[in-house]
Amino acid sequence: MDDFFRSQSKTTNIITIAYFIVAVCEIMSELFYYTPLIVICKPLMPILLIVLYWFTSSSRQTLFMIALLLSSVTNILFIPNEARMLFFGIIVFTIHRIIVIFFIFRLIKISDYIPVAIATVPFLIVFSYMLVSSDVPENSFLLLIVQNVLISVLGGISVANYVMNDNRRNSWLLICGILFVALQFIVFVEKYFLIGISPGILRPIAMALNAFAFYTFYEFVLAVEKSDDNGATA
Repeated sequence: MDDFFRSQSKTTNIITIAYFIVAVCEIMSELFYYTPLIVICKPLMPILLIVLYWFTSSSRQTLFMIALLLSSVTNILFIPNEARMLFFGIIVFTIHRIIVIFFIFRLIKISDYIPVAIATVPFLIVFSYMLVSSDVPENSFLLLIVQNVLISVLGGISVANYVMNDNRRNSWLLICGILFVALQFIVFVEKYFLIGISPGILRPIAMALNAFAFYTFYEFVLAVEKSDDNGATA
């Protein structure tokens, strides 16, 4: 039995290292515009997290894995710098974000929504200002409104839960929420706010935020599952 757990721990360590190696390769590929490696690494990152979650979780929740699969599809659609692919990418990403938020609500079981609503407002103001101040294609406008609402809610959930209850899982959720908000901000600036003139460094920064945001999301899910298991045992 001890050999089994040691073997499983070794496997998870290898997958974790592989995830961050792929993430570094993806960031460097974005920095130097090396498309062949981007095509491989970008969709591979969420897949590696699914495999890692499969080995480390006793629950293996389907919604989490679906969210990561949709993230992989989104990453593929965002590779070409074309308006049509970007539009489809936004659709898939919107579905992905709805699933993520629904999953978080299901995990943390919020009893008081007022703090979440209050914490959501500042994020909503910032992203709404960016939306009305940028050159957004007409066919993407409504989708981006939905995106702004969703990311604001995600930021509000993460801040409100951490303020009300500072524990391990809410700490991971706070880090995850901040990283996702920063990622949305960078991507919006790159794709719409500074369209055609955005600095090349924004894409590598976005991918770094993406890599760490999803890893902290994975850690948050594990922390919730472990706390639930401990509560059930007690």
